[in-house]
Amino acid sequence: MREVAEHGFGVMGAPKSAGSRRTVPLLPMVANALREWRLACPGELVFPADRGQPISMRTVVRAWQAAQIAAGVVTDGNAKYPGLHALRHFYASWCINRKADGGLELPIKVVQGRLGHASIQMTADRYGHLFPRSDDSAELAAAERAFMAVP
Repeated sequence: MREVAEHGFGVMGAPKSAGSRRTVPLLPMVANALREWRLACPGELVFPADRGQPISMRTVVRAWQAAQIAAGVVTDGNAKYPGLHALRHFYASWCINRKADGGLELPIKVVQGRLGHASIQMTADRYGHLFPRSDDSAELAAAERAFMAVP
């Protein structure tokens, strides 16, 4: 466990880069609930364990996996996504997907900022395949008509 702690996994501290510190938009009802909880909750942690210390990662992951199983998000009876990093990918996908498909359809620069990527290239490399592609059929049909109309 010592080696893991030395590399920062499971250790609370400063964000790893300037881009990691950012504002994340919240629904007003979520922001209000967090404000109320902050007044009622002792200490500086948002969700402390019983004695005020951080909740163990094991506890959080177990709850995440139980929620998936309860929702039927399973593979062979087990939670489909074992780790919490899947939530980050879900959020990125939701930001990118078309509004018609239930997403936010945000521009790539906005997605970059929300994810805290140092460069837009990082966002494009990781999530570029999710950005909606335009339907070329109308454009190609118009080009074909123009080409065929030339004497």
